[in-house]
Amino acid sequence: MAKYWIGVAAKDHVMVGFQGGFCQLGHGKHRPVERLNPGDWLIYYAPRTKVEGGDKVQAFVALGQIQAGEPYQPEMAEGFSPWRRDVVYRDIQEVEIQPLLSQLSFIDDVRYWGIKFRRSLFEITPADFSRITQAMGVENL
Repeated sequence: MAKYWIGVAAKDHVMVGFQGGFCQLGHGKHRPVERLNPGDWLIYYAPRTKVEGGDKVQAFVALGQIQAGEPYQPEMAEGFSPWRRDVVYRDIQEVEIQPLLSQLSFIDDVRYWGIKFRRSLFEITPADFSRITQAMGVENL
């Protein structure tokens, strides 16, 4: 049975993964991508455009399904080989989080909603996944 996840990353990093057909979480750590299984769905939330500084985004910016295969480590630079999983991404409309806050069960208190997004990856319910993907303009997954 597929699980549904929110990954948190700067938008510029998400877009590199989108273009390359992969996901990378927690600055390339193994544990987050190891939790994902083929068939699982990943929604990326971007707090900002860049890791350091950048403009505020606060939106769900990508949706993809994890593909078969194990996590792997390409060498991006000397001494940096982040862990990744292959993903097939869908075309979506970016969705700002603010209008959805009161509708998402994983938001315990809308005054402190940002706390949830301090983790690089967390699981969500099928109902929350459906709310977000419908707002993205995606149906029939």
